[in-house]
Amino acid sequence: MPTTTVTGHRLLLPDSPDPRPATLTVDPSGKISSVQEGWRKRDPASDHGNWIDAQDNIVIPGLVDAHVHLNEPGRTEWEGFWTGTRAAAAGGVTCVVDMPLNSIPPTCTPANLALKRAAASGQCYTDVALWGGVIPGNQAHLKPLVDAGVKGFKCFLIESGVEEFPCVSEADAQAAMEILQDLPTVLLFHAEFDATPADPPAPAPPSTMYSTFLRSRPEKLETDAISLITKLQRLYPALRCHIVHLSAASALPLIRAAKSSGLNLTVETCFHYLCLSADDIPSGRPEFKCCPPIRENVNRELLWEALLDGTIDCVVSDHSPCITELKKIDEGDIMGAWGGISTLGLGLSLLWTEGSKRGVSLAQILEWTSKKTAEHAGLGEVKGQLKVGFDGDFVIWDPSAEFTVTKDLLQFKNKLSPYEGLILRGRVEQTFVRGSLVYDHRTGFERAPSGRLL
Repeated sequence: MPTTTVTGHRLLLPDSPDPRPATLTVDPSGKISSVQEGWRKRDPASDHGNWIDAQDNIVIPGLVDAHVHLNEPGRTEWEGFWTGTRAAAAGGVTCVVDMPLNSIPPTCTPANLALKRAAASGQCYTDVALWGGVIPGNQAHLKPLVDAGVKGFKCFLIESGVEEFPCVSEADAQAAMEILQDLPTVLLFHAEFDATPADPPAPAPPSTMYSTFLRSRPEKLETDAISLITKLQRLYPALRCHIVHLSAASALPLIRAAKSSGLNLTVETCFHYLCLSADDIPSGRPEFKCCPPIRENVNRELLWEALLDGTIDCVVSDHSPCITELKKIDEGDIMGAWGGISTLGLGLSLLWTEGSKRGVSLAQILEWTSKKTAEHAGLGEVKGQLKVGFDGDFVIWDPSAEFTVTKDLLQFKNKLSPYEGLILRGRVEQTFVRGSLVYDHRTGFERAPSGRLL
């Protein structure tokens, strides 16, 4: 690969709140070899290789989406590495970290990890890392999975929705933590747990009403789960634990107390919890269903506050697609539909559109979606910043461009999203992975997939 140089009047460099003129060079190995102050005019006599002048567009580090369900092998009709990584690249994501479910088999043994890697080989437009899974009885596989390169482990404290990935009991979780506490890894929790099972509920209102679904997944499920997680973590303080897709603002005091006490706890939330509100979801629209659910606007504002004050560490997509039939769109059956929201390719524009209303800077957004997510996935030394020695993953970004979300725009496999029809600000013009152009807004994908398995 030739040397790639990108210059412009607005590069978003580490530890800088505002973009500034700079010139960045990516060497043939794909690493950033120099970052120089100031825009440069090309000198054909001395500047060889690829030359990109971003002019007044902003050059930002590629996003790292640390919570994505690509579902291959086994449920490739839901999503796959080819379509999922194309969608990611179109949205400025240069690395995704794939969850251990809903593929078949799940990534819970070294043999299953090998099947996942074989399925991904030659299909990825972005770099891809992999999470492993903790399920009842797979404790003997955890250390071999760490040795084989998984970035951490995901478990559920409530049924996952797929039978091949059952939830863990408190004893299962503790057994896994006993093994993982001395390893360079992290344990991720789907934090919903019913500590006090209630009597059978009374007959529910129509299953087409979003309020019916919202009542079925109360905030207490999240607060009960986080209480259990922090109790267990005090027994294993060396192990970092991570709360995935936090939706309940009522759990924030528990999280703040845990962090203040010194627990090594990190937390993510999702684009949909920050950009959508239950108050605005109409009946009969299953595309808005996800678990935990999107909650009311007052809850959303508290999540934004927690993100801004550092209680919440990062933002991810939790891209969790399925085939259209499972979403039960024609019936409008929210209660019976698969729970998952498709977001790959839209997250940066969603946060920029919504964050701009709150005075949030682009640097803050990239801190949450690139630097912190890279660190969370154990990639903080190579991904997430425009810095010498890091991978040359960068995006040419037009912050003022507006576009309407349409099915034709969506790159993921099943083109169903609650964001369809929204007008968003900020558009990815080009995406580069290790200095190579992967996606161009005008021409699309011209290269064969060259992403790596990390």
